[in-house]
Amino acid sequence: MTTSVTPALRAEQARIKWLLAPSSASWLDQANARPDLVLIDHAHCERKAAGVALQLMFRYPSDAGLAAALSPLAREELEHFELVLQLLQRRGIALKPLPAPGYGAQLTAAVRKGAPERMLDSFLVAGLIEARSHERMALLAAHSLEVALRDLYSELLTSEARHFGLYWLLCEARFGREATMARLQELAAVETQALTGFLTHLEDVRMHSVGVELGSSPVGPLHADP
Repeated sequence: MTTSVTPALRAEQARIKWLLAPSSASWLDQANARPDLVLIDHAHCERKAAGVALQLMFRYPSDAGLAAALSPLAREELEHFELVLQLLQRRGIALKPLPAPGYGAQLTAAVRKGAPERMLDSFLVAGLIEARSHERMALLAAHSLEVALRDLYSELLTSEARHFGLYWLLCEARFGREATMARLQELAAVETQALTGFLTHLEDVRMHSVGVELGSSPVGPLHADP
């Protein structure tokens, strides 16, 4: 069955102003065909997101404002990990390692090495990943074929939106709006490229596997508001 991305969902996606291209209906179909794989990958994503927040706190220990902002985020990501893990356990599915798509590695490779550029890029990459996760969770919340999955993804949406908003605020407070927007434009293009292509094997579907609509109207012009 091919899923139609409804106008209501397009309106939801239009609020995700970090992204240059919307996820495709083909990605949604693939995710709905292998929901357990996406759930396992989602658990890993939540755990990794907590790790990223902690890593940034340890990398910049003298930035007290950073620790105050990211410590609650890390805790919330771990709470999300536990929610997904509980659902996996109820479904009798073990949390197992999965080969990761190239998405995160491509974004990480675009992070500049020198200071202070590394901090800005690290925040923006984390925010882009959160924004894409939110966009795809919104699709799953509306179009998953099981009520339990729709409920889970719906429950996580608000906090996921808050997470990429937080990374925006961290950037703007430290680097200013103009510099933040200029670099976001560049990294958003990398993010879209990382999701460009076609999935060869359904077993490889992940929360961040390839599948965006190129050449269509973008999700929304990149905007200064998170």
